[in-house]
Amino acid sequence: MLTTYRRHTKACAHRAEGRKYRRCYCPIWADGFLGMEEIRKSLGTRNWEKAQDIIRQWEAEGSQTPEPEPITVSQAWQDFLDDARARNLREPTIYKYKLLSQQMESFAQGCGARFLSELDLPLLRKFRATWPNENLGALKKLEYLRAFFRFARESKWVDENPARYLESPKVKQRPTMPFTPDQMADILTACEKYARRYRGLESYRVENARRIRAFVLLLRHSGLRIGDAVTLERCRITGDKLFLYTAKTGTPVYCPLPEFVLTALDTVPKVSETYFFWTGESRVGSATGDWQRRLKGVFKEAGIPDGHAHRFRDTFAVELLKAGVPMERVSMLLGHSSIKVTEKYYSPWVAARQEQLEADVRRTWHTLPGTKGTPEVHEKSEGANRVQ
Repeated sequence: MLTTYRRHTKACAHRAEGRKYRRCYCPIWADGFLGMEEIRKSLGTRNWEKAQDIIRQWEAEGSQTPEPEPITVSQAWQDFLDDARARNLREPTIYKYKLLSQQMESFAQGCGARFLSELDLPLLRKFRATWPNENLGALKKLEYLRAFFRFARESKWVDENPARYLESPKVKQRPTMPFTPDQMADILTACEKYARRYRGLESYRVENARRIRAFVLLLRHSGLRIGDAVTLERCRITGDKLFLYTAKTGTPVYCPLPEFVLTALDTVPKVSETYFFWTGESRVGSATGDWQRRLKGVFKEAGIPDGHAHRFRDTFAVELLKAGVPMERVSMLLGHSSIKVTEKYYSPWVAARQEQLEADVRRTWHTLPGTKGTPEVHEKSEGANRVQ
């Protein structure tokens, strides 16, 4: 005879009432004998009706051995991360998955859920409510959660993917904010001022100013994301061309760099034989974070409190579009997977499109009544009409 009961968690308000209380949401366990075998284990569910179905099935079969023990949250994440590494996912992506796994394991431990199958939709909603992420960050995190549970379902650890039923958060589109020429001038001036704040030898401060200035110029004239700029290898620059990536057609995509940018890169003090701005010894995420903090200090010095690295990329794209470069080519230089992504953020800056809009507006002016001629002509015309 098997007895089902709720094993109350430390946070449960009814813990003192013991096994007799069943109306909470704590994990359900089975205790007793099945045949000659003693059973005391979790049923891997919090649903009372589902637990009774499992017990009836066990008793009908005379044993619970056909049902393997459900996988734990910790083991499920370990297997998922091992598979992610085997697929050669980028280190920043794996890092974000690891961060999500730590947060989920901590949450599961807090609510007494040891097994992955116990994390149903209501619990996942509570888990999401603990996230500090907003906007696009929250959406990306939800995508990671869905991918994990999709992997779990394909591995037959859970019956379905509960994360797919979580509603996507409302995302406010990030405004495109290119730097003005005056702001760029202020930023370049601020590079030296910020670098001179460092304590130490004068030579060190001069070298640091060169390094920061070269980094800013690279971001502005290459359109690289900050992580890609930090890990830029020296071998990717041939002559005056920066190798960006290889297109799906197998054709390499290059971006020419101005002479003053190449000169600035040449004068950067060497921290590595392989990279311009990274030793190659630390984690990419840590190195990127260091450069983000440096740029924050530069923006503060330049009087641009809302400055961030992505605005250099915006400036690169917008200046190309204002010069009449087709959207398709700008999309290639930015490395977007689709031209639709480029259009989403940069359509208002297409020079030809803006000129056409202005021409369309001007064509409507002559159709407005009482707008032809000068004000004096209108007054004479109205006076003549009154005399008649």
